[in-house]
Amino acid sequence: MQIFSILYQKALDWAQSKYAIYWLALISFVESFILPYPPPDVLLAPMALKKPNKAYQFALICTVFSVLGGMVGYYIGAILLDVVTPLLAKLNYLDKIDAIELWFEEYGIWIVAIAGFSPMPYKIFTVGAGIANMAFLPFVLISLFARGVRFFLVAFLVRKLGDICDIWLKKYIDRLGYALIIVIGAGIWYVKTH
Repeated sequence: MQIFSILYQKALDWAQSKYAIYWLALISFVESFILPYPPPDVLLAPMALKKPNKAYQFALICTVFSVLGGMVGYYIGAILLDVVTPLLAKLNYLDKIDAIELWFEEYGIWIVAIAGFSPMPYKIFTVGAGIANMAFLPFVLISLFARGVRFFLVAFLVRKLGDICDIWLKKYIDRLGYALIIVIGAGIWYVKTH
């Protein structure tokens, strides 16, 4: 079954819709706190391919609405944990939340930076930041930075490389994300050991 081809075609259809910007904002917002949900890159890349002169505008929309959604996720974790615990249990995310709390204790703000940029599910870390009582302002600032870097990088690559970028991203985006995790992890290790 070619489910991903169907989903990709749907993303291309949305990218051509007159409501594409609204879809992009909505997906960017909701993806940051609802489990599971596809990342905004799925719509950002085809939109930037169709209108390269607006690629950075689209990246800004992704960044702003993703961080606003991240704030909702933060408050879900901080205030509504008792309400969402049954949902998390149904989705088998409770053990992940426990692990995330440990990661927040050990790595602090850097774990949000990694989740904000990489293929890791940012939504889990927005809720986890609230559960772990991470300071709100640093959470927002690092989210703006990480999400901005991610979405503006996608926009830049699509503008620079056009259709070649689409092929390249399909092949290498996960490797790029994991490479960044390794670089940030090495940086954290270096800071902690020196």
